[in-house]
Amino acid sequence: MKVLIACDKFKGSLSAIEACEAIAAGLPQHECELCPIADGGEGFVQAILGSTSGKKVMAQCRDALGREVAAEYALLADGSAVIEMSAASGLWRIEEGERDPLFSNTYGTGQLMRHAIEQKGATRLLIGIGGSATNDGGVGMAEALGVTFKNAEGKAILAVPATFDEITSIDLSGLIDLPPITVACDVTNPLLGPSGATAIFGPQKGAQPDHLPQLETALAHLTTLCDCEPDFPGAGAAGGLGFGLRHFCGAELVSGFDLVAQALHLAEKIAAADLIITGEGSLDSQSLDGKGPTGIAKLARAAGKKVIGIAGHVSAEARPLFDQAHALSSLELPLETLMKEAGPLLTKMVQRELH
Repeated sequence: MKVLIACDKFKGSLSAIEACEAIAAGLPQHECELCPIADGGEGFVQAILGSTSGKKVMAQCRDALGREVAAEYALLADGSAVIEMSAASGLWRIEEGERDPLFSNTYGTGQLMRHAIEQKGATRLLIGIGGSATNDGGVGMAEALGVTFKNAEGKAILAVPATFDEITSIDLSGLIDLPPITVACDVTNPLLGPSGATAIFGPQKGAQPDHLPQLETALAHLTTLCDCEPDFPGAGAAGGLGFGLRHFCGAELVSGFDLVAQALHLAEKIAAADLIITGEGSLDSQSLDGKGPTGIAKLARAAGKKVIGIAGHVSAEARPLFDQAHALSSLELPLETLMKEAGPLLTKMVQRELH
């Protein structure tokens, strides 16, 4: 039997390719094709590089707290640059006790964009915007590209959500010339409101409950200054970076999974397989809203193929997507063990459940 294994990362445990390899190790009797996927978050650059020729580029930039770091992006043969915002501004860079979206921004992401344009002559940017540590509406990114945020005295201010209430004007005159930009979103949330960037994603970035109203007010103030519609799908992705990229950079927002699926020829791979296995760290309600395994399941259903979901945790909402769904959490082991031993545990689960 030919099995297509197309997993996203198991966050904190396994990369997408490591998850695919662990599952394949449990199916030695079958012909397995490994196809690691991404939907705009971590692994987006590698997924695109896996389908075309290109090279990785290293650049200096700032993390979400303003510290100097080195980050990678990819430059493709056609002149496109592929950037993960998480490379510079990702949550993975910030220790749990340091996380504070009131004082975090996306300046480093803007630095990577500027490096690709000015140092490498990129003619197009593909930007994946999952996994952020920020909630700044893309203001830091815009600042790195030459936009100035000024107070009532006409002075530039530090652009973090804690100071947004001081901004009275936005000067776009210094914005550099930009090539076409396509943004791969892994969610469709609007910027504001109960399903917006702050309410849904703020807590996981370290926002305390009493900080959420301030963060929401900061983004609302930004939209007033920008005098534009904040509620388009994807505006709330990466703490509002989706909003900032469209407003300040004229970017086009697309489904991250759809972009990767096209690049990897996933529909053709699914059509050629007898069984599809997909998964990621958690298959839950958020998976229903543009995540990679959901996209795989839909393509498999459309092709009339059986699809199995495997994850660290599977919620009741996600189970109907799959013909079968298996979770490492069912082993009732300590979370630390599940995270540390995810690879071998995946292999054993596949051997037991999919013999």
